[in-house]
Amino acid sequence: MKYCVRCLQPDTRPNTCFSSGGVCPACDYFEKLKFVDWQERYEILEDLLANFPRKSGQGFDCIIGVSGGKDSTRQALWVRDKLGLKPLLACLSYPPEQVTQRGVDNISNLIELGFDVVLAAPAPATWKALMKCAFEKFVNFGRSTELALFSAVPQLAIRYEIPLILWGENPGLQLGDLKTLGRTGYDGNNLRYMNTLSGGASQWLLDSGARLKDLIPYQYPSAEKFDKHGLQIVYLGWFLGDWSLVNNGMYSVASGLKIREDTVENTGDLLGITSLDEDWVTLNQMIKYYKFGFGRVTDYVNEEIRLGRMTRTHGIKLVEQYDDSCGDEYIESFCAYIDISIDAFWEKVYSSVNQDLFTIAHDRTITKKFKVGVGL
Repeated sequence: MKYCVRCLQPDTRPNTCFSSGGVCPACDYFEKLKFVDWQERYEILEDLLANFPRKSGQGFDCIIGVSGGKDSTRQALWVRDKLGLKPLLACLSYPPEQVTQRGVDNISNLIELGFDVVLAAPAPATWKALMKCAFEKFVNFGRSTELALFSAVPQLAIRYEIPLILWGENPGLQLGDLKTLGRTGYDGNNLRYMNTLSGGASQWLLDSGARLKDLIPYQYPSAEKFDKHGLQIVYLGWFLGDWSLVNNGMYSVASGLKIREDTVENTGDLLGITSLDEDWVTLNQMIKYYKFGFGRVTDYVNEEIRLGRMTRTHGIKLVEQYDDSCGDEYIESFCAYIDISIDAFWEKVYSSVNQDLFTIAHDRTITKKFKVGVGL
């Protein structure tokens, strides 16, 4: 395990590759942003949008996937108020046991701001069965839920005949998931190759007991379907020079966004502004930490370090203190939902711990072998 020499990105992130000088792809990209002509990029966006004629009457010019959170709220407002487009907002709705009240309120806020929102709600029984299967097989309930999350927008784009899909950040450039890189910095059609989506409808989905027709919401449209319907995903983050976690949060809070109020010790959410529509993501971030050696705090401080608003030394302290944070109440509610005991939950977590990075003591205490910012 090695760390980027500039930020705290470890080389254990899936699909990443450091330069010969030890710099992660995200830091390399950020360095290049200093030389970007943002007016030129805006003109590129205008030329790109010209390929998608504006709809008249009740038609929509584009579709945006939203959770009601900081990124999607900012995108929706910028697309409508700056670009002058009429977007259809598409939201995957979680079952009542998972969605938070703040998540419901934030979607309501978008509607009150004047946007049209369409909700996709996969069958609750299938959702729960797949989540339990994903947790038991991969110790990652998100393997099923994220398939539905990412698939909903292009599925709805096809259904409503809206070929232009606007997305947020480019995970290849801004996070370092290199498999998602497209032909240009804004081309998102290779999103299908990200770690979450690669493999498509795997056999494990059927092994859960679900029928093929039950899995329709979890099927990301094929490249052939993208071509047939002329779909194009465009990363808006590539065109916005001030795109960041903090800036998007500030823009959205000023427009009515409700944020998380729980403590950092329970959530690892330093500012309370990420993944606001549900809370079980907190335990998945903790498990990610035990698998790869980094969690939600690492992603946050990396951005702050690149922006010059935080020193690497201070970032190390925050990562050491909070990167594995997860309140017991989130684990308890998740276990109750998929009907497993707390002990069974932890046994699965222990089985997934990367023992190259961590040691599990006889009393089940998990201790890291690496030093944050240095590695092994």
